[in-house]
Amino acid sequence: MTATSTHWVHDLSPFLLQFSETIGIRYYGLAYVLGFVGAAWLLRCYARAELSLVPAQKIGDLMFALILGVFLGGRIGYFILYQPEAVLADPLQLLRVWEGGMASHGGFVGVVVALAWFGRAQRIGFFHLSDLVASVAPLGLLLGRIANFINGELWGRISTVPWAVIFPLSESPGTPVALIPARHPSQLYQAALEGAILLAFVQIRLWWSAGVLKAPGRLAGEFLVGYAILRSIGELFREPDAGLLFGLNRGIFYSFFLVAAGAFIIARSRRIAPPHQAWRG
Repeated sequence: MTATSTHWVHDLSPFLLQFSETIGIRYYGLAYVLGFVGAAWLLRCYARAELSLVPAQKIGDLMFALILGVFLGGRIGYFILYQPEAVLADPLQLLRVWEGGMASHGGFVGVVVALAWFGRAQRIGFFHLSDLVASVAPLGLLLGRIANFINGELWGRISTVPWAVIFPLSESPGTPVALIPARHPSQLYQAALEGAILLAFVQIRLWWSAGVLKAPGRLAGEFLVGYAILRSIGELFREPDAGLLFGLNRGIFYSFFLVAAGAFIIARSRRIAPPHQAWRG
């Protein structure tokens, strides 16, 4: 399929403000900043509503731990899960963050490590903290996927739907626009699924149920299962950005592990001691 005049040609700049060819304020970086600011605001709302056991004065420490977990886990996870050969050939790619490359599955692992450290240091239940983070994570996913669309990356599969988009970066530089096939704007599909829909679900569950205090871990488990399902739906429209595993898109394949982890946490949440007890409880 070739491009037609009915399809919009993606021409958005990845920069909000650009100072040189590679330096400026990028929408992708801004998405992370807004995601963390929004998460901190929500955590303060929870504290005021007595839904959280994290004191307001400790929210900054929690956010610092989460930022480290997201960036280190997401960056390292991207190369381990999607580009292992690239980092083996050039380990310094890990440091070139301006070239992009973050994996949400790796970010989850980084967050788990960060929460384990923070929970032990503050003697706050790990699963209670997990519920709190699960309730704010979709906000970052929503903003991140919108930034992916603005960057013109992680595009979808070739499509003839009227709202398909021509992504010039999907073909070799210099390819005439008329020869570039239109594709699903799968970044926006995922923004709606993993971001908006999942955010609405976890917020409703947190504010209109007592599970976050009475059954710590249940919301985190529901988030993992929900994310895995919605991510897999989005992946059906997304062009694979790495080789398949057992015939499956890697995003779908890795999501099976999230479903298993989420189901285990939900089942275990019935037996976890109330979150006011020590971290080991």
